[in-house]
Amino acid sequence: MARLAHLDALPGQRSGASPKAKVALVDALLAEHEVRPCAVMTLRWLARHSGVERALCAVVEGENGRLVGLTGLGLSLGSVDSFSLDLGDRTHPLIIALAGGEPVTFHPGRNLRRPFETPLGDVPFHAIPLTRPDRGEEMGAGLLLISSEDGGPMWEDVVWASELLGVRLVSLWYHRAQIDERRHKRERSWLFSIINAVTDPIMLTDGDGRILVANTGAEMLLTVDDSKSEGWRRAVALNNMLFSASMFTNTESPTRRELLLVDPSEGQDLLFEVLSTPVTIRLGETGVVSVLRNVTDLRRATLEIEENYRRLRVAEAATRAERDRLDLILNSVQDPILVTDPEGNIVRMNPPAERMFTDSSSSGDREVERRVRANDAVFTTFVSNLHTGQTKSFRGELSLVDPRSGATIPVEAISGKVVSKHGEETAVVTILHDLTEAVEKARLYEQVKRHSEELKEKVREATAELAEQNELLRRQALQLEQASAMKSQFLANVSHELRTPLNAIMGYTHLLLEGVSGDMSRPQREKLTRVDSNARHLLAVINDLLDIARIESGKMPIQVETVRLPELIDEVMTEVEPLIAGTRLEVTRSLPEDPPAIRTDRQKVKQIVLNLLSNALKFTPQGSVSIRLEHDREADEISIAVADTGIGIAQENQKTIFEAFEQADSSYARRQGGTGLGLSICRRLAHLLDGRITLVSTLGEGSTFTLFLPCQPRTS
Repeated sequence: MARLAHLDALPGQRSGASPKAKVALVDALLAEHEVRPCAVMTLRWLARHSGVERALCAVVEGENGRLVGLTGLGLSLGSVDSFSLDLGDRTHPLIIALAGGEPVTFHPGRNLRRPFETPLGDVPFHAIPLTRPDRGEEMGAGLLLISSEDGGPMWEDVVWASELLGVRLVSLWYHRAQIDERRHKRERSWLFSIINAVTDPIMLTDGDGRILVANTGAEMLLTVDDSKSEGWRRAVALNNMLFSASMFTNTESPTRRELLLVDPSEGQDLLFEVLSTPVTIRLGETGVVSVLRNVTDLRRATLEIEENYRRLRVAEAATRAERDRLDLILNSVQDPILVTDPEGNIVRMNPPAERMFTDSSSSGDREVERRVRANDAVFTTFVSNLHTGQTKSFRGELSLVDPRSGATIPVEAISGKVVSKHGEETAVVTILHDLTEAVEKARLYEQVKRHSEELKEKVREATAELAEQNELLRRQALQLEQASAMKSQFLANVSHELRTPLNAIMGYTHLLLEGVSGDMSRPQREKLTRVDSNARHLLAVINDLLDIARIESGKMPIQVETVRLPELIDEVMTEVEPLIAGTRLEVTRSLPEDPPAIRTDRQKVKQIVLNLLSNALKFTPQGSVSIRLEHDREADEISIAVADTGIGIAQENQKTIFEAFEQADSSYARRQGGTGLGLSICRRLAHLLDGRITLVSTLGEGSTFTLFLPCQPRTS
């Protein structure tokens, strides 16, 4: 906090934010693990507590060596993203401020030694470094640019917040560096696992022939411990001598050679094909990666030769097919295409080119022959420029003649050399594009340009009208948001008011059914049973409405705890047993042996699964229903899939089935009743739990609803 001593030179200093507000910002930054959200929260905090209206947060990107815009306050997204300064430009005022580590005030309106622009515009502003450069570093973590055109913010809070943000950004970057280091260690372990899984001996040697890395196969041939016999040791010593002698033949380029070694375990001679490739171990030092392939078995060598011969035949067939495909492509192109050899002779052309450069008629018309020769002379002159030049491509305009009609055809010729992998020119490919239409378009362009000037005036008038309509739409959108909030509050209040008398109705009905007031006749009991059933249905509807209202108002509480999903699924299956008993469906479950426990809201997960399973039982007249639990280790998430063979959902209804008060438009679904809130609540609850729900369904074949949940909460 030593930088607070420099605030006396800054105008507009006022009393700072409360300690409670500062603690809240500290807690929020510690809970966030991403750089951009931390900067956004800091700028919003400054806007609330320090009077900051316009600001830009820029951070140092060490990999690119630039100071780039991260986020802004009161600025457009494009202006923030386009802000970028080269850290190597040490004369730029902002780079100087970043390296100095102290707040600096800039007045763009006054004469500066080097004028520059920022997204804040042509107004005075303050550049506050987020951190001071550490010992051995030339730059801090970034800059906070704050406009001071309206009297200035509370600078004590600004500097405090900038230091807090800088410390948090450095902490996050250090945490990421630790993660990268752990990943490198894990990848190194994977590398050793991979090379040890290869049966062929693999090793890395340094420039002196010393073995640096070897897999299990190489260690068996070239290493020995004290527990081995004397014969084993002599075989290993001989192998090392033979291998070292072969390594000094050529280590500057990849080599392939044969090497005779001894099997230490059986004493037999083994013939290996050694593939050695030079690699860079570290700066200024090279090594050799050697792969030893056992070629002792002649039968395997014979099979490899046969396989190579078969591949050769396949390659020849593929080449012929590729040539046929090339002919098909050339013949399907409407523009003339010609291929010439290095001497300029035409060796290949497609049908459109043949019509321009050959006389296919049998009448012997001399005029047609003359036009064809004229076209050939013009084309040969053009291509000769490319053959004699050093460029690989050439573009130009030619004037050809239609041999049949004699009409002049302006064309654009695009030629490119075909070069072999040895750098030799093998052919030139030329495409001729008819410019007749382009010339006509150029003539029409002037007419369009005149019409464009007339339309500009009309566009200006329309723009003014659109601006007025946009303002009207903005006001209407604000009114709709207010109406939605009032609707959510109304639903919450009405739901609470309805549940109180409804609970009383259900309570007294239950007492009557239990015989508290005496025995009842069978018709009386049946009617009271219907009253109880409908009251419970009405209570479920009211609870759905209350859940919707609480979710929309952002007041739905989340209780995170450790949840074991197999136990939760057992509870759900127990609760729907009466519903299953009333059907003739086969209900199965598929659970992994040891799924991990997850951290989430147990009651809400149970509510989602219970709703999905109840819907599957309700909309499946016959067949089966299954519930499947899976764990994706790579994504670190759990999936619970509920599949049925029921009526299915049409493709056009799948887009709206998760909307509130929406149901699939089918007679069967209508007969089952319901408010259409269940799936909407499920999707919103899944979103609150950082999860998602997907649907795969075919009308008449069934549906599969899958709930995906992270094993650990992703948000605080």
